Amino acid sequence: MIEFSVTGWSAWAPGLPHAQDWLDWARGDARAPSGDGAPALADVPPVMRRRIDRLGRMAISATDDCDVSPVRENVPLVFVSRHGDVDGSVELLRALGQTELLSPTAFSLSVHNAVAALYSIVRKRRGNYLALAGGAASVENACVEAAGLLADGAPEVLLVCYDGQLPDIYADFADEPAHAYAWCWRLAAPDQPGERLSLSWAPTDLAPAPASPLQHGLAVHHFLLSGQPRLDVEREDQRWRWHRHA
Repeated sequence: MIEFSVTGWSAWAPGLPHAQDWLDWARGDARAPSGDGAPALADVPPVMRRRIDRLGRMAISATDDCDVSPVRENVPLVFVSRHGDVDGSVELLRALGQTELLSPTAFSLSVHNAVAALYSIVRKRRGNYLALAGGAASVENACVEAAGLLADGAPEVLLVCYDGQLPDIYADFADEPAHAYAWCWRLAAPDQPGERLSLSWAPTDLAPAPASPLQHGLAVHHFLLSGQPRLDVEREDQRWRWHRHA
């Protein structure tokens, strides 16, 4: 089991650009976000902004609003996405299958750490960052990584979770809903003020947990905002339990 405090958060999704929008969403019926919008990132130089796709814009926008620590260079960033820029990867594979020349720029932006690298360049963050993909339990695995960084002495950790819709070619393999969203949590030791959460895990040996109508990463953010005391999820033969402490 791991424990930590969420001392701040931010998020961006189509139709949910502001914190109050997210709080209203969590208190309502928590419908899946939909639409084609993306953050403007107006302060990013145009030559760089043109390189950042929609998924990257959402992740950078969410991180910006949470990256407020006075000791930012000592705050690691953990970026996590189950699928990453799968649209870009599919387009590269299509071009490869048709023996077309591959774009070096498109390839560099399709790798899994591209969003983290772009953020470090745009915001001149030269500290520790990493990018993870942990399968269906990507969020939980990223929290374990963040807890390890806190245990090693990091004052805080920024956890950035983002994903987008899957291309139609993967429709037969999808095992959960797919939405476009990004959120960022600022994590600290469990004795710090904030929403104190614990996360435990064990092999699945109980009745199946109820399925969520939301993509898993989005369902976890809903848990944080909604105030519900517990969230049980099954991911890849593992039962994960999120618990909120008073």
